[in-house]
Amino acid sequence: MEIKQYQAAVEAILFASGEPVSVSRLAEVLELDEDTVVRLADDLMQEVNTRSGGLLIVRLGDQYQMCTKGSYADYIRRALDIRRNTPLSQAAMETLAIVAYNQPVTRAFIEQVRGVDCGAVVQGLVAKNLVEEKGRLELPGRPLLYGTTPDFLRCFGLSSLKELPPLPQKEEGGMQETTLDEIIEDATVE
Repeated sequence: MEIKQYQAAVEAILFASGEPVSVSRLAEVLELDEDTVVRLADDLMQEVNTRSGGLLIVRLGDQYQMCTKGSYADYIRRALDIRRNTPLSQAAMETLAIVAYNQPVTRAFIEQVRGVDCGAVVQGLVAKNLVEEKGRLELPGRPLLYGTTPDFLRCFGLSSLKELPPLPQKEEGGMQETTLDEIIEDATVE
């Protein structure tokens, strides 16, 4: 099979899936090594993302997903009669930032950092599929551990958690003027 045929196969798989597809699964299906699949998928992603169509391919860690361009969201909502997602509250954004930067974390850790009960906020983030259970801590009561999901990466336009902006560093006179709230304020979720 030629390179263009492999890329067409990757494109068809991503389109038909509707969900992120791992590099390992693509390699298995195409009977290629993972490095070759990454090169094929990255080249395809560059090609698709630069053309004037309504689709994009995004990389989410070691997975790829086909999605629509944000500029066509209103048309898609009207055509599919989808209600616009409500934006995240300040409490949800703070909680999400704590989870993203410190994961895996317990609800008790989040509450210690925020200083308030976060049960409802965490459950709301789980319902929106931005946060998920990652296991249990080996302590009495075995509290749940939470971490971010691939949907979190997609919503914030990140390929991996390494692309999160750095947190402010402590200086001699205290913290820098940039605060976690300012970092959160710059982020949006569609």
